[in-house]
Amino acid sequence: MRVERKLVKNQESQTVDTELDLGLLDDLLKKHTGKPGNMIPLLQGVQNIYGYLPRAALLKVSREAGLHLNDMHGVATFYSQFRLHPVGKHIIKVCHGTACHVQNAGGITDALQEALGVKDGETTEDMMFTLESVACLGCCSLAPVLMIGDETFGKLDGDAAVKVIKDIRIREQQQNN
Repeated sequence: MRVERKLVKNQESQTVDTELDLGLLDDLLKKHTGKPGNMIPLLQGVQNIYGYLPRAALLKVSREAGLHLNDMHGVATFYSQFRLHPVGKHIIKVCHGTACHVQNAGGITDALQEALGVKDGETTEDMMFTLESVACLGCCSLAPVLMIGDETFGKLDGDAAVKVIKDIRIREQQQNN
């Protein structure tokens, strides 16, 4: 099964880009500029700093490291680890590997899409959650499974998955009060 990677145009990213502190890239650029095979480490570093690959940051990397913007875009869209738009505080990865698929992972994704009001690959308006289907999380004995951050939730159905999200929202609200 091939999991589609959807690029979502986020109008907020234009605003976010203009507010970036591009000085945060200076140490990263010093470390990798001029070294062979530096593109992926630079892209990973940019994403570690900002959580995604903002255009303004890519332009600075292009200028200062001598990498072509088109080449960086090609690499960033080829590898699923890279993001071209901001993501939510919590990334929900729903496994759609064989074991999870036969245990109705699609029903979990459907339930989460409805509860969050987003499609697969999108982020909630409050930037709390990003929903992603992934090919395999390597937890087949827990099928169907989802992962949020480093936490794995298994043996789920749609209702249980939605409860996980509701519990996270409750915790977030309690922390903010």
